[in-house]
Amino acid sequence: MSNSVLLNMRHYTIDELRQMRESEDHVEFKKGEHGNVSYNGYGKDKPNDRRRCILGYVAALCNEGGGRLVIGMHDTYPHKVTGTKQCINAIGQLESDIYRDLGIRPEIYELYEDNINKTGRVLVIEIPPHPIGKVFKFEDVALMRVGEELKPMDDKTFISIIQESEPDFSEQICYGVTIDDLDKEAIRVLKEKYAKKQKNDSFKALSDHQALSDLKLIIGDKVTNAAILLVGKECIINKIYPQAKVMLEYRNTENQIHFDNRKVFGQPFFLLIDNLWEEINRRNGSIPIREGAYIFDIPFFNEDVIREIVNNAFAHRDYRFNSEIVIKLYPTKFTIVNGGGFPLGVSIDNLLTVPSTPRNRLIADVLSKTGIVERSGQGIDKIFLYTLSEGKPKPDYSKTDDFMVTATLSATIKDTGFALYIQSIQEELLNDKKLTVFDVLALCEIRDGAKRPSNKEVTATLEKIGAIEKHGKTNAQYYILPRKYYEMSGDLAAYSLKTDWDINQVWAILCPFLQKYGKAKRAEINKLLGEHISDKQYRNYMEEFKSKGLIRTEGERGQMTYFLGSNYKAHNEIINKALEIGLTELHNKGKI
Repeated sequence: MSNSVLLNMRHYTIDELRQMRESEDHVEFKKGEHGNVSYNGYGKDKPNDRRRCILGYVAALCNEGGGRLVIGMHDTYPHKVTGTKQCINAIGQLESDIYRDLGIRPEIYELYEDNINKTGRVLVIEIPPHPIGKVFKFEDVALMRVGEELKPMDDKTFISIIQESEPDFSEQICYGVTIDDLDKEAIRVLKEKYAKKQKNDSFKALSDHQALSDLKLIIGDKVTNAAILLVGKECIINKIYPQAKVMLEYRNTENQIHFDNRKVFGQPFFLLIDNLWEEINRRNGSIPIREGAYIFDIPFFNEDVIREIVNNAFAHRDYRFNSEIVIKLYPTKFTIVNGGGFPLGVSIDNLLTVPSTPRNRLIADVLSKTGIVERSGQGIDKIFLYTLSEGKPKPDYSKTDDFMVTATLSATIKDTGFALYIQSIQEELLNDKKLTVFDVLALCEIRDGAKRPSNKEVTATLEKIGAIEKHGKTNAQYYILPRKYYEMSGDLAAYSLKTDWDINQVWAILCPFLQKYGKAKRAEINKLLGEHISDKQYRNYMEEFKSKGLIRTEGERGQMTYFLGSNYKAHNEIINKALEIGLTELHNKGKI
């Protein structure tokens, strides 16, 4: 919307609030009945009355482009302090309640007219602008402010919001900034990376002005926002876009609220990204994995994954939000939070399947041309592919909402055998035939118990290259990972339970059942054997049991009943004797 504001999350003073105009400054003043404002209009019969509550004003101001609700000041100008007891000692709970009920993340703080005596208390609720194309509702009604009232949003305003397109903040000109405000060293790094990526050494010899012009980072003598963020001097970035910083916080335990150490990175991105990774890597550990006589290490935090996830945050974040990228680093967990939800059309459900539309296209374009990021839409693929291939849990984006993207990586390797197995497959495949993220996702599905992965085309490819095995009856076939995976995992017993059973395994199941119950129908035997043998194997095994006198049958086909045969005891004695001899030999040879 044209009236969208850049939400300044700094805390205002009471003197500043006194001078604000409700319409121009996107602020709503409420002295409140008895000093308080209803949270949700509870107890009021008329919809118009219920809307004049905290939730109603938060929704309306968010739709308006962001602003603030001030409780404890009169609405006439200049605004006098009336004081409020609203949510004393419960500000955090109010923030949580608003987020729970509206999905909007406010920032709430209190001010005092007399700071010494703590009198004249004022509560300020800072409300962020709505995400592009998103309308917020209270009691299923989209609200807007009209004078002193909260009214249902008119069709024109509603349509204008839902039809919004995301502007490219990064290509906009930042007036008042010149090329002299850009960092020479950052520009040198940019030119070197572009020359290497494009295999064009002559690019390094271009003047700074020409190189930046070629990449559209400057237009004539005008400097874009992308240029400031990518190669601007740190002092200029801090002055104009302080929200472009990256905060790296260390915590020794995951339940800590306060950090043990914090480092701030405010350099231009072409210098920041290497410094940031170097700092993260200082505390990076690794897990040794053995494969035969060889040992290799899997790092807690994969460099390519960390760089890509930070690159994504930088290129896709919404710079209207005056909050930095925050990284919380724990011994075995990494969480990154950045302003703005997913780009238009992207959700947690389609994160890997919908082509990404960069919120800051010029930044993404330059990062791609310089080899910092994969081509558009492939960065998230790399994050998932490398993480899952190392036997780690899937990257977690479940805490993302309309205002913040939150991604969490676990350093814990839950399946070392899977990491070895994926590595062994990749080493055998040609570069253009390597496993994709969708291949690895399907392998994870099968490993975790899915009998038939959701992507049939991927399943067929994996079966063709021998990465999975098909088992079971014709009308109930299922897939498992091959023996090689279970060998690497050290769990061949699990493989035996999942694969087709041989005739001895079937007899080991069938004989005790017939001994206990005396007889069995085909349906009962099917339950015993499950999907471990095909119909053809079933017929062959039963015929062999009959020929050896282990079972006998009564009734016609389809109604047949199975009983133990006259020779089953002698057969079992032979098997037990052979087993005993075999175990003795192994013991004598020192094998067991």
